Amino acid sequence: MNKRKTDADLRPDPEALLALAGKGRRGRLTIFLGAAPGVGKTFAMLTRARRLRVEGQDILIGLVETHGRPETAELLDGLETLPCRRIDYHGRMIEEFDLDAALARRPAIIVVDELAHTNPPECRHPKRFQDVEELLDNGIDVWTAVNVQHLESLSDVVSQFAGVPVREVVPDHVLNDADDVILIDIPPAELIERLEQGKVYLPDNAKRARDKFFRLGNLTALREMALRRTADRVDDQMIDYLRQNAIEGPWRTAERLVVCVAADPVSEEVIRAAGRMAQSLNAPWTAVHVERPDRPTSTTTLQQLDDNFRLAERLGAETKRLVGSDFVDEILKFARKEHATQIVMGVIQSRPIVRFWQPSLVETLIRNGEGISVHVVNTSDRKQVATRRPRALPNWRALVPEVAVSVVSVLVATVAAIGLSSILPLPNVSLLFLLAVVVAAIREGYRAAIIAAALSALVYNVSFIEPVGTLTIAAPHEVFAFFVFIAAAIAAGGIASRVREQRAVALERARITEALYDLSSKLSAVSRGEDAVWAAATQLNGLLKRQIVFYLPNDGELELAASWPPDETPEVIDIAAARWAFDKDEAAGAGTGTLPSSAYQFRPLQSPAGVIGVCGFRFEARPLDSGEVRIFEATLHQTAITIDRARLSRTAMEQAATLAGDRFRSALLSSISHDLKTPLATITGAASSLREFGDRLSAETRSDLLVSIEEEAERLSRFVGNLLDMTGIESGTLEPRSEWTDLKEVIHQAVDRTQKLFGDAKIETSLASDLPLIKGDSVLLGQVLFNLLDNAVKYGGGEPISIYARRNDKEAVVSVTDLGRGIPERDLSRVFDKFVRGSRKSDGRTPGTGLGLAIARGFVEAMGGRIAVESPALKKRGTRFILRFPVPEQADVKERQE
Repeated sequence: MNKRKTDADLRPDPEALLALAGKGRRGRLTIFLGAAPGVGKTFAMLTRARRLRVEGQDILIGLVETHGRPETAELLDGLETLPCRRIDYHGRMIEEFDLDAALARRPAIIVVDELAHTNPPECRHPKRFQDVEELLDNGIDVWTAVNVQHLESLSDVVSQFAGVPVREVVPDHVLNDADDVILIDIPPAELIERLEQGKVYLPDNAKRARDKFFRLGNLTALREMALRRTADRVDDQMIDYLRQNAIEGPWRTAERLVVCVAADPVSEEVIRAAGRMAQSLNAPWTAVHVERPDRPTSTTTLQQLDDNFRLAERLGAETKRLVGSDFVDEILKFARKEHATQIVMGVIQSRPIVRFWQPSLVETLIRNGEGISVHVVNTSDRKQVATRRPRALPNWRALVPEVAVSVVSVLVATVAAIGLSSILPLPNVSLLFLLAVVVAAIREGYRAAIIAAALSALVYNVSFIEPVGTLTIAAPHEVFAFFVFIAAAIAAGGIASRVREQRAVALERARITEALYDLSSKLSAVSRGEDAVWAAATQLNGLLKRQIVFYLPNDGELELAASWPPDETPEVIDIAAARWAFDKDEAAGAGTGTLPSSAYQFRPLQSPAGVIGVCGFRFEARPLDSGEVRIFEATLHQTAITIDRARLSRTAMEQAATLAGDRFRSALLSSISHDLKTPLATITGAASSLREFGDRLSAETRSDLLVSIEEEAERLSRFVGNLLDMTGIESGTLEPRSEWTDLKEVIHQAVDRTQKLFGDAKIETSLASDLPLIKGDSVLLGQVLFNLLDNAVKYGGGEPISIYARRNDKEAVVSVTDLGRGIPERDLSRVFDKFVRGSRKSDGRTPGTGLGLAIARGFVEAMGGRIAVESPALKKRGTRFILRFPVPEQADVKERQE
């Protein structure tokens, strides 16, 4: 019984819709695909371009190769053609596509022929298809042409059956991502006829092509490839359409491939075969390599593996490096984790004796990989030898220390055996030679162990096995013991050599771990992005032994933030590559597809906020190996996190400052609204009363009104003065005078000023007779004491206020104490903050502006003193403010002089 469809079943595929939306932001790519040169791709492009030109379309001829065909050249008449860029290449001028001029012209459609063309080094990109991708990224529609043999996944197959190497290739994803593919097809016999008529190549070239490439069998195979590839793409387009529109159809089973890649040239063929399989199945695929954790990897092996991985990425694969001792277990675990349906791997026909002792990797995978198909790309021994790179000659200089250590080890063992045999009756001296083999293996590796084993066997046979002095072995049991000794020596040497290799691997990993930990520790201690990039630059230079540069944005411009060593400065092309990596969020420079003539390769620094900078390393004719890549990427990741953390910290500080400013403004407005409004209202009321009723008021009433005006005006003056004083403190413009000041005189003046303002204030003073002079500003000190007394009057509850002044060693101490309700312990740390006010016990109203104590602290600290508060002061109540000022050594002399 059929189930009823739900709304979810009728929804379009989200991934298909996202892919469609992504294409809408770029230009449209139309590829004219042919089976071979001469089928008419360029002719078809130009014919269509002329038709659109007549219809009024903005179409530009960026570059067209006519190959001397007059009928093709005639089609260029009447079409706007972009002038070519002339480049001096090895002493001769060549014409190339001018990418910058095309971007400046920005037509609706541009025709760029020869998609697989390789650009000279002076161009921004090494391949023309990368020029096309940049045009597409800028929203320009592109028409181009390519032959099927230039697709990277098919180039090796074409080379095999045609016998002609394909040197210029285009990644398959370019064809897969094209919006339209137009197949230009003619029968092979007609194409051969065109060749013989001189419509494909000039006569001399046509004859060579007829003998080698343009054979009927080759053209038929190429035509089949082009038709199949186009048919597969039409099928993919149909499925995409069905998914985008939620149309039910016969969906193909989802396939996922895992390809086993080794560090050998044979894997190139396996990768290309897997790419073709993935293309035909429309399936995602991953190239996987498993490396043993206890085996060091040579630079040559790493280079070959990196080349294979780059090939897989160009063909559309993801790449993954696994670490494990059991290859089969690691591959199957990864395949099951990724829900792979097929495992693709290459195999070499091994000898029967090898298959007898050890089952092949393919057999083990088939036996253990339940539910996963294994696809084998068969490669013979002869083919492997033919495709393998030439073996390097032995490094005889490297053999010298190995032979020396082996000879010395065996010589020492021989002398020890002879010496000990003359003293003690040793039943078996072969253990000494076995020790010599182990020492050679530990010191120089497996080759030294083999040399030492051979020398040990020779010396042991000649010197210690009867008859001595000959290579002959008399006793049968000695023959057996001799061969056991050789086997044991080789085995012990192999084990010792493996331990040496594992030690080297462990030391290298420990070095990397220590370096990354050191960098992490340094980065955790920095608070600025500039410090982070300097730490990362020096660390990377020490690890990679290459020039390292960092660029960070500053006001919209990319500026050099760090360079180590600092004596080298990047060139203009290096800066352009850094800008490209920053803007496009992709690698640029040497070894990439963008500005490869730069001496540096740049990588973006990526954070959750986007690209925050770039890092470059000097390429030096080779890319980073896999280990260096891991170090480099880990360092960039930590550096990006540190820079982002510094940026967030700076932003948080700015926001905190903004919030503090907002609170300051709010408190200021609140204070002004009360402390200005009240005295102004009093002054206004008194003045209006005097103006309107002055003649009818008694003399005493008029005097009271005038006094109130005077008092409130004085209050306003103090308020404005406090604001000006606080502004001077915070702006740093306050410059107190440094003169001899008599504390007794300043205290008496402050008390008089307070009692004049608050007539009912009870103030008691106790001043020591030996109170010294201090260096300070008497005006500011008087204001400090007045503010403290003013605060004591307001919060003292009418109780007496005490002022004590004394000398304490090298300090003069002044304290102001009231007996009010005191300050709660939780508020003591905020007493000297701006706009912090207490409340009266009686009515709860907050008196004052909240600036007096803040001004007092600012003045005291400006004069080199200290201020503190204690509460409760006496008997669980009251508050005491304590001032401490340093007493100069000249104070005693000054007093004696006076």
